[in-house]
Amino acid sequence: MTTLVTTVTETLRYRGKIGQWSWMLHRVAGLGTLLFLTLHVIDTSWAAFSPDLYAEAIDQYQSPLFTIGEFALIACVVFHAYNGLRIILFDYRPEWWGHQQRAANVVFAATAITLIPVFAIMINHVLEFYEDDPELASFSSIVEMMSRFLLGFIAIIVAVLVLSGLYGAITRSRSRFRLPGRAEATLWSFMRLSGVLILPLVFGHLAMMHVIQGVFDITGAGIQVVGTDIVNESGSAVEFVGARWNMLVAGVAIWRIYDGLLLALVVIHGFNGLRHVVNDYAHAPLVNRALNWAIVFGAVALIVVGAWALLAGVDETAYQIAEDIVLH
Repeated sequence: MTTLVTTVTETLRYRGKIGQWSWMLHRVAGLGTLLFLTLHVIDTSWAAFSPDLYAEAIDQYQSPLFTIGEFALIACVVFHAYNGLRIILFDYRPEWWGHQQRAANVVFAATAITLIPVFAIMINHVLEFYEDDPELASFSSIVEMMSRFLLGFIAIIVAVLVLSGLYGAITRSRSRFRLPGRAEATLWSFMRLSGVLILPLVFGHLAMMHVIQGVFDITGAGIQVVGTDIVNESGSAVEFVGARWNMLVAGVAIWRIYDGLLLALVVIHGFNGLRHVVNDYAHAPLVNRALNWAIVFGAVALIVVGAWALLAGVDETAYQIAEDIVLH
């Protein structure tokens, strides 16, 4: 905790060094994106397993609170992606390190240039949606759903803290969580490679789901589902997801493969980044082990849940439940 406080206070006091701000914002943007990713994988899986909950989640995503969050998310993803490329470039070209400040300025400029037209298009989606004076999710319902996620996170943290304490008592271990050197080297390389591979996948996903069609179009009846030739007849979010996942090109469910690759790469990349943050600030062995175990559990659980939903798909029962929700 002392290290974290020092980082924040020294960052705020720092003057004249853009590299410090780039480092701080890279972490903040990564953590913000990871938080949304966790929620997004879980709620999208509801389209296959719990259509009523998915409809409720999308209803809340269309509220003003989440609309503001959507703009913040896009800003986090764009900056983190561009700055990640800067990091990769200098990792493999250390002779260019003398250009760090110029490169950081380029990242901030590229982020702004990207976000200005993207935000303009997104604002247009927002204005079109609110012109019809839609019925919006109440603040209390949002707090209730987010509380469920929060309680789940707290339960996991408490569980791993107890397990870490028991492990320390039984083994009398006072060591922090450590990976073998070869595993660390492999993950270092993975972070660089995945950072490049993720870029077209995540930018393509953001373009389709937030720019070409926004969260408001997911529940638009009679609107063609982006990336498919299928029309969302019922206007339900569940049908929107089902149409994408069931879209076949030469017999191949291309969007399931696309989402599966994105799921695996982003989850491993994001949770490994979280591991580095935890190791920087959680020095007590009991806490460090617990949080690292939670990270491993969280990454595996998200990949399993997301992959299970992709393989299961959205069946006719889910469509019927979703249509009944729309009608009522």
